[in-house]
Amino acid sequence: MAAGLKTIIALSFVLAIGFLLVILSAALFHNFLTLLVVATYVIAPLPNWICGKCANPDDFIGEGGHAVVDFGRFCTGFLVVMGIALPILLAHCALIKFPAMIMSIVGGLLIYGTIISFSQFFREEQDF
Repeated sequence: MAAGLKTIIALSFVLAIGFLLVILSAALFHNFLTLLVVATYVIAPLPNWICGKCANPDDFIGEGGHAVVDFGRFCTGFLVVMGIALPILLAHCALIKFPAMIMSIVGGLLIYGTIISFSQFFREEQDF
């Protein structure tokens, strides 16, 4: 029980640092376009989750539904790459400053890493 609590505390601390970096990248440089990164990283795990649930609705079928899972992984990968590429594109177009881009990318990666770590640590194991 203590290891689970320590994991939740550590993950929440890292998540708070990620949100802090993204919010500071917007607030310090007076440009709130960097907050779009939060939306992409929060939405990124949803295709994996939805396609994983839709892939095998019947417990009696062992194989099948790999195309749906692959599509979910593709969509998740697209959103993660978009979360990294969007601040780079905005900095290239001079809509945001370079330090805001760095803070936004690092904060976004911390947010997505925390979401993935949480789902890996607290995954329900299915024993059949």
